[in-house]
Parts: sequence; structure tokens; C-alpha cells
Amino acid sequence: MAARRRRRLRKGTRRQVQGWGIVAVALAAVWVAGNWATVWPVLTVVLVTVVVGGIGWGLLRAHRSAVDEDRQWRVQEVAKARELSMAEVDALTWQDFERYVADLCRRDGCRDVVVSGRSGDLGADVVGYFSDGRKLVVQVKKYAPERSVSSQDMQKFVGTARPEHGADVALFVTTCRTFTKAALGLAVRQNIVALHRDLLGSWVKGAHLETLIPLNGSGGGTRRPPV
Repeated sequence: MAARRRRRLRKGTRRQVQGWGIVAVALAAVWVAGNWATVWPVLTVVLVTVVVGGIGWGLLRAHRSAVDEDRQWRVQEVAKARELSMAEVDALTWQDFERYVADLCRRDGCRDVVVSGRSGDLGADVVGYFSDGRKLVVQVKKYAPERSVSSQDMQKFVGTARPEHGADVALFVTTCRTFTKAALGLAVRQNIVALHRDLLGSWVKGAHLETLIPLNGSGGGTRRPPV
């Protein structure tokens, strides 16, 4: 019984609200008709403002959408260009790849660049010096793109780059796409610059080595102030 009463009360309340709404609309219509000369300029301005605002908002959304699409397209094109360059790198032997990395170092201003080219080099595949005198030691791993650099690989390089070779900048370069989480964490903690496939692709496409050294996170080492 109580539930029925509540339903009736709600229905009655809705009818009252609807009735008062109809009365309010009717009174407003009568008032507008009686004061049309005063109201119509205001309504015109409001209507024009709404239309212009709607057009402006639509144009802004279209512009933002076009900018986003252009940005995504550029990112995709850069990625494609990197992969095209990396396809040539993938065709190199591991010996040629070491020499190629050495050439990239020379291109970016390193001097006295030497390629080990032999086993037992204790992780120093390429050694050179920056123009300011810092010693660069590079470990080069030519892996398949789908592979990952393991923690063991990184541990070996950490154990020799500075203790054995006195590196100011220790660079681990690979053709595979990722370092394992443990390997990357070790690289960041030990200030090893870790260049995976994407960063290597950027280097190949012309990015200067000095701009790659400070990178953190996905494949980067920690920031190291100049010596």
C-alpha cells in the first residue's frame, strides 16, 4: 500500500511539474510576442553567436584532428625510414657491423677510433675519444631484431668497461629491439648508455651520438656530466 501511495505521489508531482512547465512556456511565448521588437535583436545576436561558436569549435576540432593525424604519420614515416636503414645494417656481418659503428663514431667527431675485431677484447669492440678527451668504449652486439640483450651480457660489459678500459662513456649498441628489464636496470644503475634497435636506427639516420648519450628509460643510460 505504501509503495502504491508513493507511486501515486510521484505521478502527481510529475503532472504538476509538467503543468507548470506548460504554463511557464505559454507565458514566455506571450511575453516574447508582446515584446518582440525588443527581443528579436537579442535572439539574433544569441543565434549568431551560437552558430559562429559552433562553426569555430568544429574547425578547431578538425584542425586538432588533422594535426594529430599528421603527427602520427610523421612518426610512422620516421619509423619506416629507420627500418629501411636498419635493413642495410642487418645485412652486415658482425665484423662489418663493428666497423660501421666505428665509422658512426668518427662521423660524430670521435678521434683515434680503433676496432678490436677479435675475441678476448673484454667488451671493448670499439674504442675512441670524444673531442673533449673523454674515452668512449663500445660493446657491439649484432643480434636478431626479435632477441633481447640479457642481464648476463650487460654484466660482462659493466665488469670491464670502466675497471679494465677506463671508459668515461660506456656504450652498449645492439641491433635487437629490447634489453631485458634486468639488463636495462643494470645499465641505468651503472651509467651504461644502452642503444637498442630504435635508438641505433636514429643514430644511423643522422642523430648525433652526443644527443643519444643522455637518454634515459627505454634503452638509455643515466646522465653523466662531461669530464
